[in-house]
Amino acid sequence: MTNRFSFLAAFVLFIFCFMNSCDTTQDQDPHNMPDKTQAEVNLTLAEANRLAELPLGCIQTPFPYKSGIIIAKESDLALPQVHHPAFYGCFDWHSAVHGHWSLIYLLKEFPELEKRDQIIELIDQNLTAENIKTEVGYFSLNKNTASFERTYGWAWLLKLQEELHTWDHPKARKWESNLQPLVEYISNAYIEYLPKLVYPIRVGEHSNTAFGLSFAHDYAVTIGDNALRNSIEQHARRFYLNDAGCPISWEPSGYDFLSPCLQELGIMGKVLSEEEFNTWAAAFLPELFNQTLTLEPGQINDRSDGKLVHLDGLNFSRAWCLYPIKENAHAYNIATEHLDFSLSKITDGDYAGQHWLASFALYAFKMKREAEFK
Repeated sequence: MTNRFSFLAAFVLFIFCFMNSCDTTQDQDPHNMPDKTQAEVNLTLAEANRLAELPLGCIQTPFPYKSGIIIAKESDLALPQVHHPAFYGCFDWHSAVHGHWSLIYLLKEFPELEKRDQIIELIDQNLTAENIKTEVGYFSLNKNTASFERTYGWAWLLKLQEELHTWDHPKARKWESNLQPLVEYISNAYIEYLPKLVYPIRVGEHSNTAFGLSFAHDYAVTIGDNALRNSIEQHARRFYLNDAGCPISWEPSGYDFLSPCLQELGIMGKVLSEEEFNTWAAAFLPELFNQTLTLEPGQINDRSDGKLVHLDGLNFSRAWCLYPIKENAHAYNIATEHLDFSLSKITDGDYAGQHWLASFALYAFKMKREAEFK
């Protein structure tokens, strides 16, 4: 009886130690996620082909269209394709721009993409030198058009140019050259605009200042646009350096597709040194760094409502802000949960709600991959 008891006690102790050892190693590596979760959020060729269908199905679809113009005279009532022969599809101008970004990103990452030839043909038709000349001309029509798509669409245009610049392909060189006049306009417009902005715009939709600065900063660093880079870094410090205790528990608002707190965290991670950022971030969002942050994915009850489905975009943009946080398993896990939550759902709504979501999902994947290879 004693021997049997000793054997059972030893066996129970062994099982306890083994289970405890497995549990304690899970949190040591920020990339040590459960196998099931990892498999669900990898950007496979099949997933790339699925996501490509959204921008492919809209970059030359002129209607429905949500116009952002101010009508100052009768000629302003021209159809979108007249004003915007390059970026007239995808429901609105900025979505057409990042629809092109999505397809170019997929062409770069997946040379075997199923509809590769069709995608190249459509982009070739849109990004002509003549079309871009017309796009540039729109901004100078009158005082109302000069600020068109400021700064959300501006930021995506610069992100598109950055993606072309980093692609070693003859078509990329052609399209980059064609886009350059519009890129130059937007870079100069940023430099002129930022000193006039007394306060940053801290919302969860298009006009969020931190988002626009973040994408524009990526472009400026990659291209070597030092005038734009210096302007962004100067004004980001002016806007955000004294911020602390961001109330992330107040997020999200009902139509958010950006997190005001996390977008700010994102731009400051780019403009501050690592030492400065670590000090600033610990005061700005302490719960993220002491591992106590609870952040549930945004919930959507009706994906046929184009405004409510913004929250799928929020889940992706939260992920792309969190993945770059170095050596932070908590941030990585929250990002992966958010990406996984909305990934399978982005084709469940109607055109107005889903035309843009592939871009957000793909950018989250891009940030995930970069974080894993650092």
